[in-house]
Amino acid sequence: MTLLTAALAAAAGRDPGGAAVVVAAVAAGQLSVGWCNDRADLRRDLATGRRDKPLVAGTVSPAAVSRAAALALLVCVPLSVAGGLLAGAVHLTGVAAAWAYNLRLKGTAASWLPYALAFGLLPAFVTLGLPGAPWPPPWLTAAAALLGAGAHFANVLPDIADDLAGGVRGLPQRLGPRYAAASAGFLVLASGAALVVGPPGPVTAYGWTLLGATTLTVLLASRRPAGRVPFLAVLAIAGADVLLLVVQLRGHTP
Repeated sequence: MTLLTAALAAAAGRDPGGAAVVVAAVAAGQLSVGWCNDRADLRRDLATGRRDKPLVAGTVSPAAVSRAAALALLVCVPLSVAGGLLAGAVHLTGVAAAWAYNLRLKGTAASWLPYALAFGLLPAFVTLGLPGAPWPPPWLTAAAALLGAGAHFANVLPDIADDLAGGVRGLPQRLGPRYAAASAGFLVLASGAALVVGPPGPVTAYGWTLLGATTLTVLLASRRPAGRVPFLAVLAIAGADVLLLVVQLRGHTP
């Protein structure tokens, strides 16, 4: 998210100082979300033996992680509003959605919603800090939201069995590997379609190629819904969508 924000800020024409503040705000928000997630998942990670996490390994205390998450969130607030109150409110809404995912929505059928909201608001956070505080085009917001929801489904795919064993029943876990993989592919495909056909003017060769490659990848990945193949395939297409997202923002920022 932080790297994507940097690319979007550059594409939108933010000056170096403004871009740095935007990136710093997103980085602080992401740190708060990541530390909050590790702290909230501690009991589950201990039960499943996630020794790759410092909290489980005992190299850091739960209290230290809680303090770090709270401090990062406090730092995020002034950085977010530095580009304007509306821009700050938009970004903090996305951060709040991510915290809600960690603390409650991860195990519900609405687990996709925080991802869609946080990703969908990211272009607005970048553009609202420009002179005149312009909103991004609706198709750009829709594409980012679809990409976020698709990223949620793709991110969960390799861990569905462990999640179910630990009692995590978000929407991808409820659907199971096959339908979760299909949903991830469909959402990323829809994001690409919004980016390709949403802007005015003719569709570029890159756009048609992206749609064709996404469709083919989704069909191939759906034949092997278990394991990391669908996960890696969706991530590859999501990367291509991100590139197009940045290009389209550059071309359609007032």
